[in-house]
Amino acid sequence: MCTAVTYKTKNFYFGRTLDYDFSYAEQVTVTPRNYVFKFRETEEISKHYAIIGMAYVRDDYPLYYDAANEKGLCMAGLNFVGNAYYRKPEKGKINLAQFELVPYILAKCASVKEALAELKKINLADIKYSDDLPSAELHWIIADKEKALTVEFVKEGLKIYDNRVGVLTNNPPFDGQTFNLNNYMGCSPKEPKNAFSKKLGLKAYSRGMGALGLPGDLSSQSRFVRAAFVKLNSVSGDSEEESVNQFFHILGSVSHPRGACIVGDNGYEITVYTSCCNAEKGIYYYTTYENHRITAVEMRKHNLDGKELVKYPIGHREDILFVNK
Repeated sequence: MCTAVTYKTKNFYFGRTLDYDFSYAEQVTVTPRNYVFKFRETEEISKHYAIIGMAYVRDDYPLYYDAANEKGLCMAGLNFVGNAYYRKPEKGKINLAQFELVPYILAKCASVKEALAELKKINLADIKYSDDLPSAELHWIIADKEKALTVEFVKEGLKIYDNRVGVLTNNPPFDGQTFNLNNYMGCSPKEPKNAFSKKLGLKAYSRGMGALGLPGDLSSQSRFVRAAFVKLNSVSGDSEEESVNQFFHILGSVSHPRGACIVGDNGYEITVYTSCCNAEKGIYYYTTYENHRITAVEMRKHNLDGKELVKYPIGHREDILFVNK
């Protein structure tokens, strides 16, 4: 289970939580312009936009969870179990495996508009990475500073939604998630007024009661509502520090503490990491479950005309500042 959001102040920001019961040893990974992307059923791409994001690197191939390219186009894949549907390769289509979609789109496209045109040519094929890495059932959010889309490959075919909320979680399909927001139209950051009955002198007895009814559980539908409410009512300054700080607070509203979601007999789903990318500057920020200090990697401090991946292992030890040592 995961949550992705967009946020705009002076710059455009994009990020997500990765909520799971284990980690694949993911790393912040910079893919320079001349790294050769090879695809199973489609011609390789040897020259492309530079990319930064979180990836599990296998056989020197970046399996991106979320990423942004140097033009400010961002993309993240989130679990969509039971609804994602991948077909056999089709003649006349660009056939991609699930794990190839993020690098393909970010390598070729500079905007959501270009990504939309490219998506209509793509058939997402049922091709696993390897025997021990089967195809993950995902759907995607693609965004730039102007627009966001939700992309779902389902049995009925390719579904592309205008994501005006700027939020994505997991099931149900996106149209069901947005329709469900109608049930919460009464929620407000303002103090509530008595609409129950004029015959009763009902009064608010606490701050925050305008949001009564906002779901607090960790289900994907509830996280969608909560993240949408917090994000759409969010207020911050437009400096880099204020924007990044606020972004992590937005995603903090849907984080998973260990013990609140039991998986199997001995596992717990936690927020493995939380990311925030300044898509215009190419700065990738993240925190992990064990380390709340914000760490940053700047894509443009590397030689973006290189051919080799640049990888930064993420920290899993809390960095506590003692002020009275």
